[in-house]
Amino acid sequence: MRRAPALSFLLVTVFIDMLGLGLIVPIAPALLTGVTGDPAAGARWSGVIGSSYGLLQFLASPLLGRLCDRYGRRPVLLASLACLGVDYLAHAVSPTAWLLLLFHAVAGACAGTNTVVNAYIADVTPPQRRARAYGLVGTAFGLGFVAGPTIGGLLGAVDVRLPFHAAAALALANVAYGALILPESRPGDRRTPLTLRTVNPVGAIAAVLRRPVLGRLTYARALADVARMTSQVCWTFFVTARFGWGTAQVGVVMAAGALAGAAFQARLVGPLARRLGDKRAAVLGGLLAAVSFAGTAAAAAPWVLYALQAVGVLASVGGAAAQSWLSGATGDDEQGTVQGAVTGIGALAETAVPVVATAVFAWSLAHGSPGLVFLGAAACAAASTVLLATTPPATPPAAPGP
Repeated sequence: MRRAPALSFLLVTVFIDMLGLGLIVPIAPALLTGVTGDPAAGARWSGVIGSSYGLLQFLASPLLGRLCDRYGRRPVLLASLACLGVDYLAHAVSPTAWLLLLFHAVAGACAGTNTVVNAYIADVTPPQRRARAYGLVGTAFGLGFVAGPTIGGLLGAVDVRLPFHAAAALALANVAYGALILPESRPGDRRTPLTLRTVNPVGAIAAVLRRPVLGRLTYARALADVARMTSQVCWTFFVTARFGWGTAQVGVVMAAGALAGAAFQARLVGPLARRLGDKRAAVLGGLLAAVSFAGTAAAAAPWVLYALQAVGVLASVGGAAAQSWLSGATGDDEQGTVQGAVTGIGALAETAVPVVATAVFAWSLAHGSPGLVFLGAAACAAASTVLLATTPPATPPAAPGP
């Protein structure tokens, strides 16, 4: 890959993005209870604030993707990261829940980092090495997932708002660093139209889904996202209900899994995807994910979960390979547009899945079947795998008309 400084910047950006989201996990109850003066009100505001981020990201992602095709990747990425820094500062100083909601919603609307990072990597990385690059993005994501709650818990013990000062400093420092070293990966094309049809989320997503190969890959990605997010929001409740785990054991096991996944994606995803090819690697990852979720549903002993976590780590090759395949099926002049639509679908899932999955889990727990929700995740992963296996390879198409 060329432009190593640029790739380093992108990975730090993903890390900071995930770090900031993870910071709030251990301190949200204390922060929002302090702001509202009531634990129950704090819990309700936490749900509203979290959903606002995903909803605004869904609405704005196609626009941000279109903007980075029209004006270039660099200005959109730097502006998005600066917006995250401002959001963290707002969390650090806002005296009311309404202001937290406002700034977090604005940050969701500006959350173009995933869209632009994926487009940028497609610009600067040859197709045969994209799976490795996207694997490194997964590594940064995993390390941020581990570091966020850890730093949030430690700094939050000193002052509940201190973690946000730290995250804001990191984000804004990265903006300054990127302004100095980040080259433009692809000059924007001012002829790229900005119309209501091309930037509204429904129209932008529909345009991608209508295309034979991209549509199938996007549906497969959406199903895989639903399966992954279902597991993420329910896993802690599941192991607590079935095995009686405490917070320390949950934290250690989750951190170990995230670190193992980060190491695997950094070192082995690229070689494995090159050896198998994007399609076969994506299908293999989907199969392993389905096995991991189905096994979790039936797990009767903790050691089984440890083995299934290892299977889940291996399954992470599927996400990087599928993303590489998706970028390879997209024209160079529409990477941002397509990635924006895909990010929008992911944001919609992030808004809906936690509510639906936890409701299903609560119902299944009341009926003595806490693993039922993981069977649903396994079904989604299996359906995603079938779509991937039946999708033909494709060369990048010409950009569609406005």
